[in-house]
Amino acid sequence: MTLLQELAPSLSAKLVVENVSKSFRPDGRALVHALDRATLRVDEGEFVCLVGPSGCGKSTLLNLIAGLETPDSGTLASDGERIRAPGRDRMMMFQESALFPWLDVLGNVMFSLRLKPGLTDGERSEVAHYYLKLVGLENFERAAIHELSGGMKQRVALARALAPNPRVLLMDEPFAALDALTREQLYGDLQRIWAERKKTIVFVTHNVREACCLGDRVILFSAHPGRIREEFKINLPRQRDINSVDLAEYATLIMRSLKGHLKSQATEAHE
Repeated sequence: MTLLQELAPSLSAKLVVENVSKSFRPDGRALVHALDRATLRVDEGEFVCLVGPSGCGKSTLLNLIAGLETPDSGTLASDGERIRAPGRDRMMMFQESALFPWLDVLGNVMFSLRLKPGLTDGERSEVAHYYLKLVGLENFERAAIHELSGGMKQRVALARALAPNPRVLLMDEPFAALDALTREQLYGDLQRIWAERKKTIVFVTHNVREACCLGDRVILFSAHPGRIREEFKINLPRQRDINSVDLAEYATLIMRSLKGHLKSQATEAHE
């Protein structure tokens, strides 16, 4: 068995979120109900996008799945094991690349492989080279981070997140700060990588079209408190073009539903 075969994903990973609630009291102010009784199942290899207005609990749920926060009530499990803390089975990718500026591109990806105990430096280098090639940066391994564009930095961040071979990849608005052309290129790249590696992905975004372009399912949240309201199955072939008419129809349907929930909440608040 080769090293990369050994690092290939298993067929059993999944996420289960059961009746999870989370509240915060920022700076001693009034209690904020960030997430209210959320229940969600994500199957192995599924690409699920979470969308909704600001403050609806999307990022809170992602942080809970990552083990960066603990729920007030309810349970979360990854591959049948209860989530109590961060783990190697779940890797997070943020809006900012958060790369180490004192390391070059290869060094940043190799650093993440410290999460894989028992690998020699040669094996870490082999895996890092593989993932840099996967994201199209094999010719930039020795580049300094400050020499890269925003899109290239996010490719490095993606390679770094994938290299330890997590069962679940958690992505919190990773393309929000990029220009439209770069985002469209990365939509294609991410769909290709997902098809090749079959990772389970949970992706947070404010962009409904982006969610329809990437996700197998789109989970719609409403805010104050944050609740899961609806889910939409995106029955479109891949690879998807974010500018396609069929995709726009899905996005319009979801936006119509979101506006309806917001209007209903506003009416309830005034009653």
